Amino acid sequence: MPRKSTVPNRGFRVADQIQRDLAELIARELKDPRVGMVTINAVEVTPDYAHAKVYFSLLTGSPEETAAGLNAAAGFLRNGLFKRLHIHTVPTLHFVFDRTTERAADMNALIAKAVASRSKDGD
Repeated sequence: MPRKSTVPNRGFRVADQIQRDLAELIARELKDPRVGMVTINAVEVTPDYAHAKVYFSLLTGSPEETAAGLNAAAGFLRNGLFKRLHIHTVPTLHFVFDRTTERAADMNALIAKAVASRSKDGD
């Protein structure tokens, strides 16, 4: 039976620190031209710290191309995390494009359209 961590919420705190450090590493040290203005939205770490899903969004550029650039640089970024984090296992990074902001914009547009059509019907 696996041992429970004695520190409460350690997984969340490790994921939060990985998110902060990755944002800084990508902005300052990553020189891949495929990776533009990236925002790290969330990090999910497995309980054994072997893997981390990193959700990102973009200001401009292609999500597929940026994901390819980030996944190609995952080893470099993991090495940078290893130097910054003081944990036994630094997770393997898997970058996933987060479509939450796109969905939110689509929902806002639908709501605005429904409100506009409702106000026309009321007149």
